[in-house]
Amino acid sequence: MAKDERVLRPSNRGARTRQSEPLDERAEFVGGKIRELRKAREVTLAKLASQTGLSVGYLSQVERNLSSPSIKALHDISRALGVSISWFFESAGPELAEERGIIVRAHRRRKLTFSSGIIDELLSPSLSGDLELLYSHFTPGSSSGDQPYTHRGEEAGVVIAGELELWLDDRHFRLNAGDSFGFPSTTPHRYRNPGRQEAVVIWAITPPSY
Repeated sequence: MAKDERVLRPSNRGARTRQSEPLDERAEFVGGKIRELRKAREVTLAKLASQTGLSVGYLSQVERNLSSPSIKALHDISRALGVSISWFFESAGPELAEERGIIVRAHRRRKLTFSSGIIDELLSPSLSGDLELLYSHFTPGSSSGDQPYTHRGEEAGVVIAGELELWLDDRHFRLNAGDSFGFPSTTPHRYRNPGRQEAVVIWAITPPSY
């Protein structure tokens, strides 16, 4: 299988779910997919740990569904295994043949839920084109992590509800519902929800990098 060299949206490294906390079906799906892909790539847990900076114990917990990976952790795992995070979006069921590649019904959106409190829904019917569209939910306090990141391309978005803090290099912005943004993805950036209610952001990325 050819490697997908697209970059990925990160979040805080090492966020964990206590072993006593039940994981939902989406989290269990991700753990199994990571294990399957790692074995298909003939990569040991030790090698994956070395490539990602995550511990063997943490990776083992994720694969056994004892911990739910943060976006940053899944970003690092995906890159090390040569895929984009979109590889791990859970299928939302069969599409109608005449709608495939064109329409995404609301109840069929593919989703990823992260321990950092962010839920991403894929709005794009395909990632084979030049544009990717995401519907992102941010629980209060959730963020992409303390460290900014960069990648090729451009991105833009509009805040549908709540608030979003955005850092671009040494500049800091606070956006409210109705505000929009855009910037080159090569600019170091990070973001978080500083409010007490859920924030919702429609996020456009080109080329597809998730």
